[in-house]
Amino acid sequence: MMNDTPIRVRIAPSPTGDPHVGTAYIALLNYLFARQRHGRFILRIEDTDRTRFVETSEQMIFESLRWLGLAWDEGPDVGGGYGPYRQSERTELYRAAVLRLQESGKAYRCFCTPERLEAMRKQQAAAKQPPRYDRTCLQLSPAQVSENLARQVPFVVRMAVPQPGETTFRDELRGEIRFDHANVDDQVLLKSDGYPTYHLANVVDDHAMEISDVIRAEEWISSTPKHVLLYQAFGWPAPRFWHMPLLRNPDKSKISKRKNPVSLIYYRQAGFLPAALINFLGLLGGGMPADLEQFNLAEMAEKFQFERISLGGPVFDLEKLRWLNGVYLRALPPETLLGELRENVFGESYLRQIVPLVQERIETLAQAADLADFFFRDEVAPPPEVYLPKKRSKEETLKMSSELLAGLEASDWTHPALEKTLRDLAEQSGWPAKEVFMLFRAILTGKTASPPLLESALVFGKARTLDRLRRFLEREKARK
Repeated sequence: MMNDTPIRVRIAPSPTGDPHVGTAYIALLNYLFARQRHGRFILRIEDTDRTRFVETSEQMIFESLRWLGLAWDEGPDVGGGYGPYRQSERTELYRAAVLRLQESGKAYRCFCTPERLEAMRKQQAAAKQPPRYDRTCLQLSPAQVSENLARQVPFVVRMAVPQPGETTFRDELRGEIRFDHANVDDQVLLKSDGYPTYHLANVVDDHAMEISDVIRAEEWISSTPKHVLLYQAFGWPAPRFWHMPLLRNPDKSKISKRKNPVSLIYYRQAGFLPAALINFLGLLGGGMPADLEQFNLAEMAEKFQFERISLGGPVFDLEKLRWLNGVYLRALPPETLLGELRENVFGESYLRQIVPLVQERIETLAQAADLADFFFRDEVAPPPEVYLPKKRSKEETLKMSSELLAGLEASDWTHPALEKTLRDLAEQSGWPAKEVFMLFRAILTGKTASPPLLESALVFGKARTLDRLRRFLEREKARK
């Protein structure tokens, strides 16, 4: 790619749940890259995974990134000359691209059933072979393909990876990277529902939107040879690739919701200031001068250097973020702090949801504070006599608490879904449903009696509820 190519970078989150703090980190890097080079920063919504699509997620992505000050130049809500910016609105483009690959012999239909593919994976696992498609359908004759199409046998379209072979590409942080095609699968390009996979849509859109530099997390390195092969198959120039080191937990494991809050919704609801969170994200990876600890977005755009980025995974240290947020909070004028408290802790919309839950249980206004205090506390820390059911050991209870965390992570945040999750946990574990509900109540509220439990969880919100469960488990496991 020519050095004088206009700089165009993008982030492409999937609307499959709460926006992730890792998305904010990659968005920040793309934003800085564009601003430093007088380029364009683009937001594209990759919504082709319809099985995991969450209707409210797109708006949450918009609101969370704007909350952080990361404004984009082109996107679904602001328009631009390269739209549409939702992949679900670009499906004809992908189908035309796949047809082009099929006509050139670089892609083929695969009629294998899910059952056959699963059996194949099990055989490969038993033989300790890497999981990959065995190319059965590549050998089908034109007559067999026509017969399957006439019978309306469902199919996907796969890329025919040249075998044997090797793909080489340059990572701007790591240098040249080589992949033997023996380790590159014939990936699915078009699913049986007619929607593209990430690999196809990513390449077609990046080319159509004239993306000059792809700046993304290092977990995509193993997919890059697939993308490079697609660029070659289409005869298109590839962009430059920058793979950023993954955010890590303090134990160096990949940041995950089991060990840290990863939802941007959590950080907003829990009272972190956007300036503090952006400052903290800017400290990760080593792109800023080592002697600077506090800076704003404009200062980052001036002083951040991609050449400084360390390939060691930056540690997402929640305690440091809390400390930094405290520095920012203490620097606010009292009137500004009061405004933040009114908006984020004592907001009218929040209070309106809480009042009906306590109204039937109070005899004086002061009692409302006693009943509802857990809505305003950062931590409740119930003692064993509150959370430990009779005849249950601490080990049993903590195991159930871990299962409760996993179940609630996967649950929709509605009253029927929460009730089903808790009752299913009770049935699967052999615990009485009453004990499961009481354990959840104790962890969420710190009490044995409270306003209605599931209604309280809905008001408190999924992100903060999961964080309260995580902290409970960390604290109690540490006390063993």
